[in-house]
Amino acid sequence: MAFDTIEFSLQDGVATLVLNRPDSLNSFNEAMHREVREALTLVERARQDGECRALLITGNGRGFCAGQDLSDRAVSPDAGADAAPDLGHSIETWYNPLVRTLTALPLPVICAVNGVAAGAGANIALACDLVIAARSAKFIQAFCKLGLVPDSGGTWQLPRLVGMARAKGLAMLGDKLSAEQAADWGLIWQVVDDDALRGTATDLARHLATQPTRGLALIKQALNDSTGNDLDTQLDLERDLQRQAGRSKDYREGVSAFMERRAPRFTGE
Repeated sequence: MAFDTIEFSLQDGVATLVLNRPDSLNSFNEAMHREVREALTLVERARQDGECRALLITGNGRGFCAGQDLSDRAVSPDAGADAAPDLGHSIETWYNPLVRTLTALPLPVICAVNGVAAGAGANIALACDLVIAARSAKFIQAFCKLGLVPDSGGTWQLPRLVGMARAKGLAMLGDKLSAEQAADWGLIWQVVDDDALRGTATDLARHLATQPTRGLALIKQALNDSTGNDLDTQLDLERDLQRQAGRSKDYREGVSAFMERRAPRFTGE
């Protein structure tokens, strides 16, 4: 399938989705939203067919994603000349479904941040499971510069990742956060040299695609649900998910490989 605003490929069990509007720092317009949604539909189909076991998201050019393309938010033609766009409609139609999809996708999602990640672009990256950033990358909660509120899950992710004090500082000041500082604060997983970013992220995605991805999906579910659960609820969830994991082919293969002292051959089932 041909795309105009993204690149999409599937190889070695890894789906790679590349934002491809480099002249606008890969900011989202409606066309890119539609194509990203279609690509994620292809990922889900390939996952169900056993062809996709990890997803890698990155961007072309000098930025990962600058968030919303401000020139692309149209006002209803029936509204007056001074009417403002309905930003809530844009969030409900595009950003919230995207974040929900990435968070719920039952396979590992890796984000390779190759430059500036600002506004929704930063928070879409944080919705992924493992974030690797180029050393030159910057994370910016730019919303406050426009009188807006962090969206795309930003107000949910930031306090949980870096604590309330740092979350408020990032959200209310809109300062640039370097990749190294982001890693030190626990906002992201890893920082690598710029020229090693794509290779490192691809190697990680390929590794995860060979692992017991059904179990990884259950780990992802347990960790995501833990933020809203008390201990007793979480213990019950661990029991239920472990029961599912113990019935998987990958568990049987892992035990057999351990007993036979050989490398396991996981299938994600």
